[in-house]
Amino acid sequence: MRTTIRAGLSGVAAAAVALGVAELLAVVAGARSAPLIAVGGVVVDHVPPAVKDFGISVFGVHDKTALLTGTAILLGLYAYGVGVLARRWWPVAIGGIAVFGVLGAVAALTRPGAGAGAALPALIGAALAVPVLRHLLRRAAAAQPAGTPAPADTLSPGGTVSPAQPGSAPGSAAPAVRERSLPDVAYVEESRRRFVRDLGIVAAVAAGGGIAGRWLSDRGAVTSARGAVTLPAPIAAAPVVPAGAQVTGAVPYVTPNRDFYRIDTALITPQVDPSDWTLRIHGMVRNPITITWAELLQRPMVERYVTLACVSNDVGGDLIGNALWLGTPIKALLDEADPLPGADQAVQRSVDGWTCGTPTAVLRDGRDALLAVGMNGEPLPVPHGFPVRMIVPGLYGYVSACKWITEIELTRFADFDAYWVPRGWAAQAPIKTQSRIDTPRDGATRHPGEVVVAGVAWAQHRGVAKVEVQVDDGPWAVASLAPAVSDDTWREWKHSWTATPGKHVLRVRATDLDGYTQTSEQAYPAPDGATGWHEVTVSVG
Repeated sequence: MRTTIRAGLSGVAAAAVALGVAELLAVVAGARSAPLIAVGGVVVDHVPPAVKDFGISVFGVHDKTALLTGTAILLGLYAYGVGVLARRWWPVAIGGIAVFGVLGAVAALTRPGAGAGAALPALIGAALAVPVLRHLLRRAAAAQPAGTPAPADTLSPGGTVSPAQPGSAPGSAAPAVRERSLPDVAYVEESRRRFVRDLGIVAAVAAGGGIAGRWLSDRGAVTSARGAVTLPAPIAAAPVVPAGAQVTGAVPYVTPNRDFYRIDTALITPQVDPSDWTLRIHGMVRNPITITWAELLQRPMVERYVTLACVSNDVGGDLIGNALWLGTPIKALLDEADPLPGADQAVQRSVDGWTCGTPTAVLRDGRDALLAVGMNGEPLPVPHGFPVRMIVPGLYGYVSACKWITEIELTRFADFDAYWVPRGWAAQAPIKTQSRIDTPRDGATRHPGEVVVAGVAWAQHRGVAKVEVQVDDGPWAVASLAPAVSDDTWREWKHSWTATPGKHVLRVRATDLDGYTQTSEQAYPAPDGATGWHEVTVSVG
């Protein structure tokens, strides 16, 4: 059993070297060519909507970390099996390593913008794994105690075991007993120490390669370029946040950048140097446009508070945030491009190939749809789309909020399905009227007497007219609404509840300015947003 474990660990270590070397090579070939990232990207692209929903509901903004960790664990198990097989069937192990390299290379070649060189990190990493595995298996075989039957392919013709030679010709068909020229105990102990030492060296090389590759990629990132950006002054500043907009117990009215949710398909955050950035507006237009970063900053800028929400947000979830955005109105640019009749969809493309489709009419109906360059008074954070992203009030992010945007193509909904549409999500998705209880939390305990119930409600680009709270199955009571900057942001609310001993269920519902009251019918996020009343259970005593 111990010999098998050593062989399995040898396989894992060899795979780790392959990944570490591939990370280093990906610095040149492109970050998305690293096998773990490339395979993870393929998984993201082909995951069924139900699985994607489950992942986000369980892991939230850490869904990418969970995916990469899960992929690494599966690869580790695969490599362990290859190491075990290599003890007796070296050609099979070579085939297993080759499969690893080919799959990584093919996955890398499928990434947007990948050239032929994208296959090299996986292939070279796999090639290096072969001698590493061979060496570790020799060490593992030498560490077997005397009297242990050795794998047939590690025996010398005379039946004496020398350090294992994976791939060598089989010796005697019958199991042989090891013979040592050194005192057996000392020999085995020394061999074990050598195996552990070499295993540690290999692990250190693998970790060093991976860390160095990631560090070098980060050094080539745009952090310094972002730090050098001076945002232009807006020609129209955002309205002042009114006094009382923040309610005690609810989340901050303005979400700090560090706390703003992030849900996208990018396993590696795109690094876009603004000096190289351009935006191309083309397709069904009379006047195609390409603008540079410098030209964009010359355009009139406005500041607006806008609340964004993810379609994957469950009832009561936190995949929603409100921020101050600085950007130029997209309507003016589309007017310059002059869309042709019938161009009802504006397809936005990210630098990593992701697409979303927004109704052209929404982008031109006068709402504050922006090509944003700033967030809460600073340049966009890199994970939130630096240097430029789209902000469209009233639509879920997957149909409007393209980060790292580099292209807008005018087309028809009938002619093109954006990224999530073939995966079962609706082509058009206005944000639904929703509300949430922030305090007390589900499972909280309170003393009898007055208890403040507070939270947020949203109906972007329509506005919230009323919020009501229900205790158990009693009558609905109207909550106090805090003022808001505009109908494009969420609105905080509070309600004073006289709590009595026992367990109680609190529910909330909102009504928008169009007169629609959110439904009690529970629906999952797919295909166009969750519905239902948020409720929490509170113990009073």
